[in-house]
Amino acid sequence: MHKTIPEAVDFVKSLIPLVKNPAGVDKVIAPPFTSIRAVADAAMGSDIIISSQDVFYEEKGAYTGEVSPGMVKDAGATFVIVGHSERRQYFHETDDIVNKKIKAALKAGLGVIFCIGESLEERNAGKTFDLLRGQVSGGLKGLTADDMKTVVVAYEPIWAIGTGVTATPEQAQEAHAFIRSVLKDLFGGLADETRLLYGGSVKPDNVDSLMSRPDVDGALVGGASLEAVSFSKLINFKRG
Repeated sequence: MHKTIPEAVDFVKSLIPLVKNPAGVDKVIAPPFTSIRAVADAAMGSDIIISSQDVFYEEKGAYTGEVSPGMVKDAGATFVIVGHSERRQYFHETDDIVNKKIKAALKAGLGVIFCIGESLEERNAGKTFDLLRGQVSGGLKGLTADDMKTVVVAYEPIWAIGTGVTATPEQAQEAHAFIRSVLKDLFGGLADETRLLYGGSVKPDNVDSLMSRPDVDGALVGGASLEAVSFSKLINFKRG
């Protein structure tokens, strides 16, 4: 919940000239609902992809305050973030709700960034893999391999979000390799093509080492994405 419409527009205008060079890197920004149209217009002609931060699972109806997939698409977004840890924590979203949102977004022709991750207590209790398997299986229930072509999975350990603590490259790789193995069980060989993002205190000084891991395909960036220069350094990372 950052940036007014003018602030969001200024941000994307500042970002565009800073991220023209990296080839083979998809660049996505997710402004608040109120700024999606203005940001999409400001990004017109660039290769920046616009996402919403969330979406509801019904097309229309008496759901005061919610925003449907069609509304998100009409505003100029082509992707949605679903299942972010803050949505799960503060708004009590379950795997079933996340699953409904993913299906609704895909039905509307939107790509999905599907978030999963464990808390510090769950990690310390040795439940990380069980939790990740449950979130992946529950969130993607009923999807086909064809559906997965427009789904990106983001691993965001809750204990590393906004805390300044980052999973080590080894921890990130271990979790990502496990997630890919679960995806392989569910969807076969398509799992090798599914992009897995790491999210959790990603910064310019650690992005290179994280991105050097074979199963880390990108980053879901929080605080470091709020300033154009900082975010551009992440986008322009050097893969080792």
